[in-house]
Amino acid sequence: MNFYSLNNQAPNVSFKDAVITGIAPDRGLYFPESIEPLPSSFFERIEELSNHEIAFNSIHQFVSDDIPNEKLKEILANVLDFDFPVVEIEENVATLELFHGPTMAFKDVGARFMANCMGYFSEGENSEVTVLVATSGDTGGAVANGFLGVKGVNVVILYPSGKVSDIQERQLTTLGQNITALEVDGTFDDCQKMVKTAFLDEALLKKMKLTSANSINIARWLPQLFYFLFAYKQAKSKNKEIVFSVPSGNFGNVCAGMVAQKLGMPVKHFIASTNLNDTVPEFMKTGEYVPKPSSATISNAMDVGDPSNFVRIRHLYGDNFEELSKNLSSYMFTDSETREAMLHIYTNSGYITDPHGAVGYLGLKKYQELHPDNYGIFLETAHPVKFLDVVEETIGISVEIPSQIQKVMGKDKKSIHITKYDELKNFLLEGC
Repeated sequence: MNFYSLNNQAPNVSFKDAVITGIAPDRGLYFPESIEPLPSSFFERIEELSNHEIAFNSIHQFVSDDIPNEKLKEILANVLDFDFPVVEIEENVATLELFHGPTMAFKDVGARFMANCMGYFSEGENSEVTVLVATSGDTGGAVANGFLGVKGVNVVILYPSGKVSDIQERQLTTLGQNITALEVDGTFDDCQKMVKTAFLDEALLKKMKLTSANSINIARWLPQLFYFLFAYKQAKSKNKEIVFSVPSGNFGNVCAGMVAQKLGMPVKHFIASTNLNDTVPEFMKTGEYVPKPSSATISNAMDVGDPSNFVRIRHLYGDNFEELSKNLSSYMFTDSETREAMLHIYTNSGYITDPHGAVGYLGLKKYQELHPDNYGIFLETAHPVKFLDVVEETIGISVEIPSQIQKVMGKDKKSIHITKYDELKNFLLEGC
């Protein structure tokens, strides 16, 4: 299978080339040339399949031209070595826990899949690739962990100074080796703008190979469809129509869920739940896409004012607003509403959510006001400990520190401060 640019001004490329370049020469995002539904028997007997078998069957058509079956199975075994439980917290409401990986965030799946693919593609190659990534929180830690020690790959992570949690910062600034953290005086949008500028800089591109590990990269984005299928496997026995509520920042996660739906997964509806950064909720009201500067919130991984992957979602529906509206609802919630939800969930069920999961819960409950009989699953995208101050202040208890987090707590932070693009460019040209 080939992949084409959504700007339609660049040649189609293989999966391998799409992964290595990250973004098309015309600056468009890559998209698979087709999405062939899986046979109905796959979903009828999905309970009999292991997570590895589900993942292999769902991703195979997209990567098989470049990754042999046995190698793909090996990659998936490396990526999917932790659990993805669906935990019911009240009637018709459950959460899909995506924080059982090494950095305790949903991005472990995509980051590790991409890193394993890049490692395979670089075997026998003498040239080096620089992975350039902007993070609003969890992406940086997941990418750093996934690519740590991968031969032939240097990773440069840009993050907004003072706008990620202490634990998130430690996860991306304490590893060393082939990982470098650049601390930017600005917002996530400023970081993302620098990264996009680098991909447009011809002088820079003549000197080095650059690729992205944000969800704009096909190998970071597509494997996120796995855990929607894992959740369906667990919820199928409820014999109710299933809806997913996805805390949404760059919108790669909910878009991957929609690809799982295109593969045939029987799911009724998706809810994209956001914080104050309401570009998409406003679009779903008006039909007009108007990006805006991002606002800082307690659910910082969603502080995105111009979500890159929303163009993929629109493309999935032929840019038909009416058709998209049938399958997607989107709601915005404030920090105070988020805190109230965190306290409500804990008080009534004893379950501790992080701020992002609470936003997903709020979106689900709002949708269920008019659709009460659906079985709703909201995504808990990060462990509550990653937002320790907010969680403990909100629900009034101490949260136990898991081993994955304890191992970074005593390490020294190492980052390089930058304020403008020229400093990033000079750093890259000097050999990282």
